[in-house]
Amino acid sequence: MTLKDLARQLGLSPTTVSRALNGFPEVAEATRLRVCEAARESGYHPNMQARRLATGRAMAIGHILPMAPEHDLVNPVFADFIAGAGEIYALRGYDLVMTLVPAQDEEAAYRAMAAKHNVDGVILHGARQNDPRPALLRSLGLPFVTHGRPPASSETDLWVDAHHEAAFEQLTALLLDQGHRQIAFINSPDPLQSSAYRRTGFERAFLARGLEVPRLYMVAGEVSDETGRDAAAEMLSWEQRPSAFVTASLMAAMGVRRAVEDTGHVLGRDISVVTWDDELSFVSNRGLNPLYTTMKSPIREAGQRAAQMLIDRIETPEIAQSPLLIEPALLMGHSIGAWNG
Repeated sequence: MTLKDLARQLGLSPTTVSRALNGFPEVAEATRLRVCEAARESGYHPNMQARRLATGRAMAIGHILPMAPEHDLVNPVFADFIAGAGEIYALRGYDLVMTLVPAQDEEAAYRAMAAKHNVDGVILHGARQNDPRPALLRSLGLPFVTHGRPPASSETDLWVDAHHEAAFEQLTALLLDQGHRQIAFINSPDPLQSSAYRRTGFERAFLARGLEVPRLYMVAGEVSDETGRDAAAEMLSWEQRPSAFVTASLMAAMGVRRAVEDTGHVLGRDISVVTWDDELSFVSNRGLNPLYTTMKSPIREAGQRAAQMLIDRIETPEIAQSPLLIEPALLMGHSIGAWNG
């Protein structure tokens, strides 16, 4: 099917269809969605070589992944983010260029991408504390969107993030309101800026009530089942064990549940657990009777929004955009109960 065939099928002009597929702002959103859906159903794909010649663009988006624990390819959070971004790339006619490099070579990899002109922009994964990458990309003239909210950024920088501070303050407040005071916090790795926001939210819930923050029970590590299990097993062996846990991922919460059951306790009765949920495709806390009480924010949607934002910046840089802070949603489950000590 050609562009003209698709336009004829929809009763639109080829120009309108082309502009809709390429995200031009003057096309109504309803029309754009209708055109994109028809293109997907009919299997239409734009002539990429023609688009490259016509626009002078590479028609590709770069993702550089440093080989470090917080950027592991087997991390399902990354996989679902890429899946969401990939959906938008396919709709807008862009390829995905992924480069895996040792952490110490990350800056050189960005410089090489800019020098080779093989991508039109990049998505930065995992905003970090004292992150040097945004300034580097600005100096290289390479458009970018950061997945994660930097602690400080240029007025023109774009990012997509969930509101981690508010989410973890609300999760912790739920436990405090149930009478818990010895609350453990299993956070994500410290270099990530999201970890700092989560820690701030956790602490704010205590400080807002005039309570001392239980720093003895605060740990950080890879977001995995093993990390959750090991940390919880250690703390549950203490004489002053925690009565509740806040975790930075559903996987860590599952590990905590294993430790709770291994020590003969009952989740939600003896030990409470609340957690963050990225709504990963391979593991679910949905349904009529969710087990875990969570703050949920779909990581796949974050990938979609970041990709859309970046392509819009590449194609229509003159149009102002704003960063996106996504508000998570509370889901009550059976993993929380009143303190019974």
